[in-house]
Amino acid sequence: MLPIFGSLLLLFIFAASFFACCKKTPTRKSEPREEQHGDIFTVLGFNGRILHDSIIEATEDFSSDYCIGSGGYGTVYKAALPTAQVVAVKKLHQSEDSLLLNNLKAFESEIVALLEIRHRNIVQMYGFCSHPSHSFLVYELVERGGLRMVLSNNEQAKELDWEKRLNVVKGMANALSYMHHGHSRPIVHRDISSNNVLLDSDYEARVSDFGTARILKPDSSNWTSLAGTYGYIAPELAYTMRVDEKCDVYSFWVVTLEVSIGNLTSLERLFLSENSLSGHIPQTYCNFTYFQLSNNHLTGPLPDNLCLGGVLTRLAVVNNSLTGPIPSTLRDCKSLIRVRLEGNHFTGNISDAFGIYPNLDHIGLS
Repeated sequence: MLPIFGSLLLLFIFAASFFACCKKTPTRKSEPREEQHGDIFTVLGFNGRILHDSIIEATEDFSSDYCIGSGGYGTVYKAALPTAQVVAVKKLHQSEDSLLLNNLKAFESEIVALLEIRHRNIVQMYGFCSHPSHSFLVYELVERGGLRMVLSNNEQAKELDWEKRLNVVKGMANALSYMHHGHSRPIVHRDISSNNVLLDSDYEARVSDFGTARILKPDSSNWTSLAGTYGYIAPELAYTMRVDEKCDVYSFWVVTLEVSIGNLTSLERLFLSENSLSGHIPQTYCNFTYFQLSNNHLTGPLPDNLCLGGVLTRLAVVNNSLTGPIPSTLRDCKSLIRVRLEGNHFTGNISDAFGIYPNLDHIGLS
């Protein structure tokens, strides 16, 4: 048990050091591109028209046989080019007008963001095509795919030893540090998750999927609609709708937990008391039997879905700075045996939160 928590602590210390210390000199602004209309195909370092035709041929006009994944606004295909190079191609979903408009915004956001940045831990975009019949982006192919798939596969997860996991966290931290501090204008990803971190053959991390990314404007409040993956979104963003680098840092913390202790949806017991953890408790915690985070510096509300799995028996979050009402979902948590919530700042009516627990032998609320 001690080596696991020692490694976990090392990961958090390492991650914190990057965000505290890694502020690089801003790079030169990219040269503006002339606006084009109609059939556009821009490829960095390739003959655009030839590559366009090669991709259509290599995927047999985007046959499902070549599909390797699907995202929020596009389907990803694997394409082997005549040059022997293999690339990933994300094709924009063709959908109803309202959805198509959102997909186009994400498509354009990704192009704008990736034209601005070049980094070894950020997926490289080779080019894009925008046309009424089909619009797509061309990327480097990252061999092992998404981090979540690796963590969810028992055989692949065994290959991901502590040294490799530390390297994954280091790669993510490098990418975010560059986006936030090493660029002329800060770029916020807004959807950092284990689905959007890819691993190459050497388990080197690549941050991908910039469809929700925003380039921050220094003289603007940067308000926007809520975006991201449930469980990875900073809770305060749901209230303020203000975008800044902290959105990515929170999501990074959640992914670091996944990398450290595996797939959170399958984890049964969590003991992280007597540490210096801060921030909000992620909403991904839902299948625990034991949940103990006492004596930290946690803030915000208790997650609504702590007892979603119906197996929670012991809950202890003593001596934090948690606020808000106790989730009413605990009323249906008949498996609870012990509850300790002392030393926080909860509000609301206790009868709304707690029902009849046939097995409950201790509850602390002072």
